[in-house]
Formats: sequence, structure tokens, C-alpha cells
Amino acid sequence: MQIIDSVINVRVEEWLTPVFDATTQKEIKNLKNNNPEGLKESFYKDLEFGTGGMRGIMGAGTNRINKYTLGKSTQGLSNYLIEQFPNEQPKAVIAYDCRNNSDTLAQIVADVFSANGIKVYLFSSLRPTPELSFAVKELNCHCGIVLTASHNPPEYNGYKVYWKDGGQLVPPQDNEIITKINTLKYSDILFDANPNLIQKIDQEIDTVFIEQSVKNGSFVTSQQYKDNTTIVFTSLHGTSITAVPETLKKAGYNNVHIVKEQAEPDGNFPTVKSPNPEEPEALTMALELASKVNADIVIGTDPDCDRLGIAVRNNQGELQLLNGNQTMIVMTWFLLENYKNKKGFNGNEFIASTIVSSPMMQNLANAYDVEYKEVLTGFKWIAKLIKDFPEKHFIGGGEESFGYMVGDFVRDKDAVTSTLLACEIAAFTKANGSSFYNTLLELYTKYGFYKENLVSLVKKGMDGAAEIKQTMIDLRNNPPKFINEEKIVLIEDYQTSISKNIQNHTEVIIDTPKSNVLIFYTEEGTKIAARPSGTEPKIKFYISVQESLHKIEDFDTIQQKLDSKIEAIKKDLKLI
Repeated sequence: MQIIDSVINVRVEEWLTPVFDATTQKEIKNLKNNNPEGLKESFYKDLEFGTGGMRGIMGAGTNRINKYTLGKSTQGLSNYLIEQFPNEQPKAVIAYDCRNNSDTLAQIVADVFSANGIKVYLFSSLRPTPELSFAVKELNCHCGIVLTASHNPPEYNGYKVYWKDGGQLVPPQDNEIITKINTLKYSDILFDANPNLIQKIDQEIDTVFIEQSVKNGSFVTSQQYKDNTTIVFTSLHGTSITAVPETLKKAGYNNVHIVKEQAEPDGNFPTVKSPNPEEPEALTMALELASKVNADIVIGTDPDCDRLGIAVRNNQGELQLLNGNQTMIVMTWFLLENYKNKKGFNGNEFIASTIVSSPMMQNLANAYDVEYKEVLTGFKWIAKLIKDFPEKHFIGGGEESFGYMVGDFVRDKDAVTSTLLACEIAAFTKANGSSFYNTLLELYTKYGFYKENLVSLVKKGMDGAAEIKQTMIDLRNNPPKFINEEKIVLIEDYQTSISKNIQNHTEVIIDTPKSNVLIFYTEEGTKIAARPSGTEPKIKFYISVQESLHKIEDFDTIQQKLDSKIEAIKKDLKLI
């Protein structure tokens, strides 16, 4: 602890020098005098790039989001761009979401880029993250930045970096840029903007983005079907209000009811505990409106509009929330079915998901005879597949955390196009005497009934980080032989890149980048993954169980059986 305290003291003293502005110094002195624990949390480490970029609590300090931590990252990125593209003027595009200070922080990032001679396109107001991904390619930029903390609480903000292909930063660029950043001092940051290099953008990109969203998310759904589909939509105080309503309108959906109380962008998210569509509570107001207007489908998006939560009518006519795996399965089936009927497969198509998502995606790919690619958690890895395999055609893919990507015109999860796709499925299935929900049950009967559950344990601060680290060490060094009396037959360790077959004592190398993830498989087909979050102070456990479903009438019975198994697994792992 003395070593940590010594490091913290050195960092604090540095931040009290004239390199840092008076406001920052005042905040640090206040922490020093009145909140020593807060001071320690603010300085005990540097913010790191995780699966979704750099994300943290706003405030002064090395472990906080502020003009200096973002400035240093942008300076390092600027140096890297100038080095990588010596014979051209690098270009960057910047977007930001509804969060407090996002506009101010975006301007600071633009200033630093321009001070380094980099041409900057800066959105004039808040925009969805997928539009930023689109704009990188549309404007032929070398990189893109979006200021967002996704669904984190109001005190957070973040910084996501995109490369030339429109996908998030991945190896080797990420480590090369981080190395650049780590060699810098805060005094190296160039904050004095060159206004001539900063160009504001808005409708010229909006128009093309929405056109492409309609093109990629629309199928052979007649206007009559669309008019017969009632939709409730909520932006949860986020950026999607700037794109989703217009996209639905241009696609021909006129029966759309927007939750007005949540339509105003607001970084304090006043009407929800958490602006996270994974949380049922976030869609409470939308479900209430849906009951009044007898909606067929309810859709809510997170603050930066890259993820969506969906509720649809079940076979009893009640509104039923779907999880990310369920939504992903139905969307992928719909894309595959339409692709087969329209073009037919020629052998180079693929779908994709992540190692902690539903194994049902593999079954779906097998049924349509398309390739299934599985990657680490985080949509940057799915986007990287498109770049790595240009000869192959990406149809669609998603992950359990409520993200989906339709085609490759956007290289990140995209709740704008996915919202339209969900409405297309609702309209099509209703017109054909079924429903979004009943289609899911039909898929269970064909490809296996998989039921997933996520347990996220929040461990805040320095002590929490140490506890998460120790949990993974314990699981790695002393792996369970049984979970809920089911024998473990396979252990995949993505940190050592070794897949160990317990039954025949063989090992296989895992051909993916290293990541702190452990996955256990049992002889009954249960899959349990453990990983620390890359962007939040959490350790996550992903549980997947499965059973055959021979007919839809047996769904409730089999679901109860699977739910009971999940609860037993949680108890056995001491997660509840």
C-alpha cells in the first residue's frame, strides 16, 4: 500500500503544477483536503483501453475522463497518424452523444487534432455511434472518435477510436497507439487549435447514413404490412432520436409512437435508473405506452444508439422482453432466409458472434450451410472479420449484450438499422399469421432450445479490481471439476490460448488474440464463461443451458426446467 501511496503522491503533485489549469488544480486540492479516498481512486492508475475503448468517471486525475487524459490520448493518436501517413494530411471525424460534457470534450479532442495539423470533421450536435462509424468511410478519414460511455451511469464518459475501415481500433494499431500515448508527458499535449482545420458537419452525412440504413434494413415488406404494425420507440434520452424516427418514416413505418418523456437528450437520464436496454426497468415507460396503443413491438436504444432492447407480444398476447441472444437469433434467421430466397448462397457467406453468446448461432449457420465465425467479446472483433476476409460476404451478426450489425456498411453494432430490421420482422411475421415471438419458438424446435443468463457482479474501485483479479486467478488455478453435478469436459482459457479436453487429456491452441476469459463446458451441453468487463467495474458470468424442444406446446415446461438449472448453477458457483 505504501508503494501505491507513493505513486499516487507523485501523480498528484504533477497535477498541481502549471501544466494543468486552475480549475483542475482546485478540484485536486479539494479532494486532497476533503476526500482522500476519492483522491486515491482518481490517481491510483491510468485509464486503460478496454473492449469498448477508454471509459471512466469524469473528474480530475489519471484514472478519470478529463481534458488531459483525453488530450494525451489524442496527442498520441495524432503522432501515430502523422507517422503512419507521412505523405498525406491525416483526417479525423468526431461525434459525441448526449452525456454531460460530451460536446465540450469533443471540441477539446478536435482542438488537439487540429493543433497537430490534422483535418477534423466535427458533428455539429450529438449523433449515434453507428453514424460515426459510417462517416469514417464516407469521408475517407484515417480515424474517427466518438465521445460516449454507452449505457454507464451519468457520471461516466468515454472515448472510442475507429480506424480507416470504420471499425474500432484493434491489433496491431491499438497497442502501437497505446505505446505512443504512454511515452508522452501531459506537457506534450498541443491544445491550441487551428480553427481552419475544423469543419462542422451534420445533414450532409445524416441524409446518406439514413438512406443506407433504410437500404440495408428493408426487405420485401408491403406497405399494408407496415401500416398494420404498431411500434413504440424510446430513445432513453439518447442520440437515437436524431436518426431512428426518420429512418422508420423513410422505410414506410407511420404507426410509430415515441415515448415523449424520454425523447429529449439528457445526460442525467432522469426517467430511468440506468439507460441500459438490457435492464427491464429501462423500458417501463415504453411498455406502459405499448399497453395503451396495443403495440406489436417495443424498442428502446441506449444513449449512443449502438444497442437495442426489444419487447414483443408472446403467444398469450402479453408483452415479453427478449434478451440479446434471442433477438440476435431471430434477426440472423430472418437475414439468412431472405438472403437464401433473394440471391441464394454461393459459399462465401458468413455470420458471426462472440465466444460468450448463444451456441445456437452455430446451429443456425449449419442449417443454412454458411460459415460461422466466433470472436472475442466486443464488436470490434466482428468488424475486424470483414476487414480480414474481404473475399467473404458478411450477412449479419450480433452478441448477447443487445448489439447487432446488418451487413457491413457500418462496422460496429448499429441500433438504427437493427431497429428497422426488428420492425420488418414484426410486420412480416404478423402478416404471415405468426409473430416475432412465435418465430423464436419455432426456431427453438428446429435448432435446439438454448436459454442464457448473465450475472454481473459489481466490484468498484481499487479493492474491487483486486477482487475481480483474484476471482479469475482462483478459477484458473483451481477450476471446478463439476458444476451443478455436471462434469466439466472442456476448459477454454483465452489468456493462455489453451483449450483443454478433460476427458482425453488433450490440449489444442485457441487461435484468437489473448483475453482474460475462461469458458467451462459440461457433458450435458452447459456452457459457463467468466470474464472481467473491459469497460465497467464488473466480473461477468455467462450461463448457457440447452434442451430439445419437440413442439411449441412444451415450451413453458422446458423453459421452467432450464430456468431451474440456471438457478442451481448460480447457487453452486455462489453467484446468488
